[in-house]
Amino acid sequence: MGTHAPHFSTEHPAERGIAAELRALSKRLTEMSGLAEAQLAAAIEALEHRDTEAAARIIAADAEIDDIETEVNALAMALLTRHAPVAADLREIVAALKISSNVERIGDYVANVAKRTIVIQGFGSVPAVAGVIEMGRLVRMYVQNVFDAYTERDLAKAEAVWRGDADIDALHTSVFQELLSDMLSDPDHVPTCTHLLFCIKSLERIGDHATNIAETIQFLVAGKALAERRPKQGTPTTFDFPFPHPPTA
Repeated sequence: MGTHAPHFSTEHPAERGIAAELRALSKRLTEMSGLAEAQLAAAIEALEHRDTEAAARIIAADAEIDDIETEVNALAMALLTRHAPVAADLREIVAALKISSNVERIGDYVANVAKRTIVIQGFGSVPAVAGVIEMGRLVRMYVQNVFDAYTERDLAKAEAVWRGDADIDALHTSVFQELLSDMLSDPDHVPTCTHLLFCIKSLERIGDHATNIAETIQFLVAGKALAERRPKQGTPTTFDFPFPHPPTA
């Protein structure tokens, strides 16, 4: 009976260790992204159907996204401390930190949409809500695509999201104008439209964070930033918001 020569791995044990930890980091970030995407989809459905119970669940679930961000940050810091990584490994860690921060902000804006859904339950419906839902679905598509781009390390898909930010801005401007028209045509529409204006601002910000993630994927995979400036459409300035982050109520 023949014998087989023993197999000796040429991989250094430390390299095996960091590879496993990087996979764990990426897996946890992917789970965080999947949760944020599901919450966004649920928030759009809750707004469309005025489902306040679903909206309340979305608000409560935001804490889980925050907790995972804390865990991702801890995993990343442990990797930096134990392995002093360089080159591609270092990019993986830096990208995870940047992406998790953007995903956490997406979760905050999703919760804000859910909060507005609960508030408008006490007011009448308005025609322009259809445009808000359309914008929500467009934003969700880009968020889903950018998360897929991270999982697949797909530069083309990430760049498509990056370029698509201009489409989100253009639709935001259009829906903004529709909401203002509704308010002018019927004073009874003012309360609902006011809250929907905050909703589309949150959705526009979610699009910005998806674009940030697309830029980070470019850095992660190619090791350099995109050469072009970010494509942007003009957004309304006649009704802007006095705070940079979503309101707490």
